[in-house]
Amino acid sequence: MMQTLTLPAPAKLNLFLHITGRRADGYHLLQTLFVFLDFADEITLTVRSDGAIRRPAGADNVPEAEDLTVRAARLLQEVTGCPLGADIQVLKRIPMGGGLGGGSSDAASVLQGLNRLWQCHLDENALAALGLRLGADVPVFVRGHAAWAEGVGEQLTPVVLPNSWYVVIHPKVHVPTAELFSSPHLTRDSPAITLATFHGGAGLNAFQPVVEKRYPEVAEAINWLSRYSTAKLTGSGSCLFAPVSSKQEGEKILKSLPNKWFGFVAEGANISPLHQKLAIMPTLYN
Repeated sequence: MMQTLTLPAPAKLNLFLHITGRRADGYHLLQTLFVFLDFADEITLTVRSDGAIRRPAGADNVPEAEDLTVRAARLLQEVTGCPLGADIQVLKRIPMGGGLGGGSSDAASVLQGLNRLWQCHLDENALAALGLRLGADVPVFVRGHAAWAEGVGEQLTPVVLPNSWYVVIHPKVHVPTAELFSSPHLTRDSPAITLATFHGGAGLNAFQPVVEKRYPEVAEAINWLSRYSTAKLTGSGSCLFAPVSSKQEGEKILKSLPNKWFGFVAEGANISPLHQKLAIMPTLYN
């Protein structure tokens, strides 16, 4: 059995995000479209024989016990009864708290990776169910296909989107999602749309007006990027993105990016970079 595995944990974009209502338990009902990016954190997993779960390298401002990667490993260990442990090293590239799904993606890569390293043999449905216990965005990363999402984000329908490049900007502002969900100004009755109407130009981000009003730096960044292409918030922010025709066009835009912000160019992917890598190593890790 292989003892160490390094996997990407890619960022995602919400190409639109509507809130269409609320359930009786208070959870918001969503419609969104997920696409993966070829911009990723890096997760290195090393098997331990003593059953301990450790995170020797990770996000400095996240306590180990609260880290989704550690929680994912412990959940998989608990459910399967696996006696093995793991060291989890996380090389962070995805801005935290920006709506790019970095923490959820990290957790999904741990679930997929340790499922192989520990030889748990859980199928994708079982791993996605575990992922949902960690967060609403984890299942889409576990399944690894661009998807139309409904419900609280867990009802996923795989889609194939045209190849696209994006400029992504992080205004270096932290936007707390829970605070936005409680805002009286949040639109909670957006009309449901379809993939066809999205391709026809429908689809906004319900959080964007609230975030722009509360966080002037985000509004400034959206206005700046909108000079080049249609800019939208991803998730609940604070990161924003705009489609561009090529990597070269995106890089040209970033040459003018104000120094106070962070930005990158990434290609959209229908198949997650995590799954692209897993697909070429089945004989080693299954």
